[in-house]
Amino acid sequence: MALTTSPSVEADTTPADEPALASTHVPGALVLMTRLSRQVYRIATDDVLGMGLKQFVLLNQLHEDVGVPQQQLAEHLCLGANILVLLLNGIESAGWAERRRDPADRRRHLVHRTPAGTAALASAEQAMDSVEDHVLDNLSAEERAVLRDLLARALAD
Repeated sequence: MALTTSPSVEADTTPADEPALASTHVPGALVLMTRLSRQVYRIATDDVLGMGLKQFVLLNQLHEDVGVPQQQLAEHLCLGANILVLLLNGIESAGWAERRRDPADRRRHLVHRTPAGTAALASAEQAMDSVEDHVLDNLSAEERAVLRDLLARALAD
């Protein structure tokens, strides 16, 4: 059976010794966000942040004064309970957070950021600002603000 090409599809006529021109096709928003995310993961190392990126994201969800239910953290971060427990074990052993029983429901744990966790997070946030500057270097401050607002709106529940 012979393969036929549709009239809208042109054969690649680039000689083997010439580089192909870059495509003018712009990938979808999710593909672009995934590529940005990979750049962040590559740059925001433990050495840069003083903690892992997952620990940084987790600490951002915690507060010193009000505990966050462990199950709510798992749902908000899209993590399985076992993975969350492993991350919590790490930040708890670093002294950045602590789990306490919920006084209203002793079956639940509330997770609190410690003062040491707040200090570590502040330092990591400064480092993350430089990561953001590097990754979003091609955007103006106004464009970054718009991007941040759009992403927050897209993630809103």
